[in-house]
Amino acid sequence: MKIIHITPSYKPAFIYGGTISAIAQLCEALTKSNQDVEVITTTANGKERLSFQTAKTHTIDGVSITHFKRYTKDHTHFSPSLLWHMLHTIKKNQKELIIHIHSWWNLTSLFSCLIAKHKNIPVVLSPRGMLSPYTLSNRNKLFKALIHLLIGKKLVNYCRIHATSEKERKDLLKIQNQTNIAVIPNLVHFPPAVSFSADNHTRSKDKFNLLFLSRIEEKKGLELLFKALHKADFQWQLTIAGAGEEGYLKKLKFLALELKICDSITWTGHINDCDKYQVIAKNDLLVLFSYNENFANVIAESLTVGTPVAISREVGLAPFILKHDLGWVSELNPDAIAATLSQAFNDTGKRKKINRVAPALVRAHFSTKGIIEQYLNLYRHSS
Repeated sequence: MKIIHITPSYKPAFIYGGTISAIAQLCEALTKSNQDVEVITTTANGKERLSFQTAKTHTIDGVSITHFKRYTKDHTHFSPSLLWHMLHTIKKNQKELIIHIHSWWNLTSLFSCLIAKHKNIPVVLSPRGMLSPYTLSNRNKLFKALIHLLIGKKLVNYCRIHATSEKERKDLLKIQNQTNIAVIPNLVHFPPAVSFSADNHTRSKDKFNLLFLSRIEEKKGLELLFKALHKADFQWQLTIAGAGEEGYLKKLKFLALELKICDSITWTGHINDCDKYQVIAKNDLLVLFSYNENFANVIAESLTVGTPVAISREVGLAPFILKHDLGWVSELNPDAIAATLSQAFNDTGKRKKINRVAPALVRAHFSTKGIIEQYLNLYRHSS
């Protein structure tokens, strides 16, 4: 069996957030499991492009990748050469073939799915949060509604759907009645446990160190967090680690200035994977009060080094956090978030317990071997 992963962007295009890491970790783990894996992608890297030679296969961390030129610099990711290569690959392939498409609402994903359907090739579709009421109504909603009505609904019906959480499955069902949805979590990268000590966490001090580590965009709820922190009854320091569009960053910084909290916020920009876990471990609490998240790898990553989390109910991992008492889950409004943060600040006992038990619990729950076997079963039942 040959598994072709089609994604509009691939690492090192980390400007697109945690989804890029999730896709890469899956492809790398499948390759290490001796699966025949090929990734077809574009040179997209925000408004810039990656410097890889196009239409030539090379290797990134053991995975065979072929990049193709993207003709648009927006989220449409139009790449005729990618589609032509896919068609040629299908024609010459002698093995049983599975097409795994990541993301939706872009021309790479839609046309790749259309070609696969036309050639009667099985497709696994990982929408990566792109098939939800929030996404459908956010940005270009008329375009999305028209595309879904004309071809999207039929294409989604053709696919075997992969959701990364029960929340993502329920969100998808609000758009379209699907019976062929498999829920399999993202893989989680585990740093060496010896790199982190309990001294990094829950130290007795007056200032509460908060960390936001994600792509900076509207759905992440940073405006709500700022308004909540304006109401906070404790001393705090917020580090915002991530990249975003310049116009939106200016808007957030103006809001922080208006609320008179800008002196307590540090903006670091994107942090690479080598430094990420050290940064997480040096903070008391990771925060993510998003309007919509299908999974949120950063939540699991934070817990692997024992840093508790405070998140919204709209984050895919919220049920896991509640079940195992690994943090705090809030409603999406400033008053509720302020109350949640106050609880987290005052409950040092719970934070110490999370620091102690979370790493082993997360490693057991997100075992790479177990999750990869679930993906392989998904591919077998899709063929």
